[in-house]
Amino acid sequence: MSEAPRDIENLIELMAKLPGLGPRSARRAVLHLIRKRGLLLAPLADSLHQVAISARECLNCGNIGVTEICEICESEKRANGVLCVVEDVSDLWAMERGGAFKGRYHVLGGTLSALDAVGPDDLHIPKLVDRIKAEHITEVILALNATVDGQTTAHYIADQIEGLEVTLTSLAQGVPIGGELDYLDDGTISAALKARKTF
Repeated sequence: MSEAPRDIENLIELMAKLPGLGPRSARRAVLHLIRKRGLLLAPLADSLHQVAISARECLNCGNIGVTEICEICESEKRANGVLCVVEDVSDLWAMERGGAFKGRYHVLGGTLSALDAVGPDDLHIPKLVDRIKAEHITEVILALNATVDGQTTAHYIADQIEGLEVTLTSLAQGVPIGGELDYLDDGTISAALKARKTF
């Protein structure tokens, strides 16, 4: 069985490093791109080149955009005193897709994790405290994942902003809309019970 030329193998190896793609799925993706080179491969290469040049991290919140300060941080309509703290840019984008949140964001860049040797100095927590003071934040919403590391990070942030005149809230957790109890894990059911409300 002959191998693909070296430049194609290099592309497959790079694609395999993407989240959700292993060597086999990367090989299939590359073959598909080559077969559709005019329709997909050339435009993809141009787009990757453009993004490599223009993409940058917002100096204020950590969002990814094409300017040093992102559109969300620039918007005066978003300066309502509410700051939503997320683990990663993908979480920020997920919140924006829903369109329900109209404040500003702060991207931590991960969560505290003893196992992965991620400590407070590796995250943007000191910058968060500075923003709360400088931007006259009245409410901080912790939109962190319901994992052990996410909850540890939430408790650490709560300790760091204790004494500041700010309301600290977190996203509700529990049964999703359309969810059936039989398909939910024990942790989700437990969280839903603790967060129950008057009907």
